[in-house]
Amino acid sequence: MQKFTPPKGLHIRPSTSSDKPFLEKLHRLVRQDLRLLDADEDFIESVVEMQFRAQTEGYGAQFPNAMYFIIEKHMEKIGRVCVDFGVNELHLIDIAFLPQATGHGFGRAIIQSFQYCAAQSGLPMSLNVAQDNPAAKRLYLNLGFMVEAIHPPYEEMRWYPPAMTAFVAVS
Repeated sequence: MQKFTPPKGLHIRPSTSSDKPFLEKLHRLVRQDLRLLDADEDFIESVVEMQFRAQTEGYGAQFPNAMYFIIEKHMEKIGRVCVDFGVNELHLIDIAFLPQATGHGFGRAIIQSFQYCAAQSGLPMSLNVAQDNPAAKRLYLNLGFMVEAIHPPYEEMRWYPPAMTAFVAVS
């Protein structure tokens, strides 16, 4: 695998407590599906807030060694990514971008950077994709991920670094 070079001005940094307002804003923007609830605005806001807390606590419980990063383009926050560096694999827990930052290849670049890290460590990379998100699944397939299991409403996908593909094919 070739060394990966991210697009100019795109980088990630560890998330800090001062990023909480951005993370809450990002969650509100990403979870537009909750706006479709037939309820008053205060109730919808409470559901969005509850979902944010549940997601944060759920990730912490399920992935206690997870690392949380802020994605920036020219020092402006545009997204976040959560990954778990396990002993047997690197797991992409979640990735999200502000609406205006989608469609520019930033997600592809961030995922490729983690693929490079996984390859350097000799580890496969895994993720789960919602079955109702064909654009994300197409991206992951284009990056070399394969569907390994289906657990509706998600599909488990895995990518193997080039050094492991011969071993995986024989297994």
